[in-house]
Amino acid sequence: MRLLIAAVGKLKQGPERELYVHYLARAEALGRKLGLTPVLGIEVSESKASGPGQRVSAEAEALLGKVPPSHKVICLDREGDKLSSEAFAAALAKLRDGGAPGVAFLIGGPDGHGREVVERSDRTLSLGPMTLPHGLARIVVAEQIYRAMTILAGHPYHRA
Repeated sequence: MRLLIAAVGKLKQGPERELYVHYLARAEALGRKLGLTPVLGIEVSESKASGPGQRVSAEAEALLGKVPPSHKVICLDREGDKLSSEAFAAALAKLRDGGAPGVAFLIGGPDGHGREVVERSDRTLSLGPMTLPHGLARIVVAEQIYRAMTILAGHPYHRA
């Protein structure tokens, strides 16, 4: 099952990008053994539209344009489901074992997600009630994907 993290905005070179790439690479390596590859990160530019409604709509269109039609869509939003790492791992395994060809995790821009993303989503997840910078949200999603894989593989990385 293919995994995709699609996010609005560009991560600059530096510690955030390095950590994000680090977790994507770790997930990619472990995911081969679990049927969870490739693990890709895609960025779309923030919209330059003048109003928040137009911005989120344009960004939603750009994000959804990167998602293959066969993929399940998981939208990241503070109002979404709050899962433990174990429950997240179980959800990924259920999608994989159910024959889903891929899962796309969508991270919106500063104004959130457009209606189009919400309507296309199969599930909405929350990383918690606090607002996170979008770069940090990407890192957390990538790390949790890697952590889920270690849980599924019985690897000692996860010691909760």
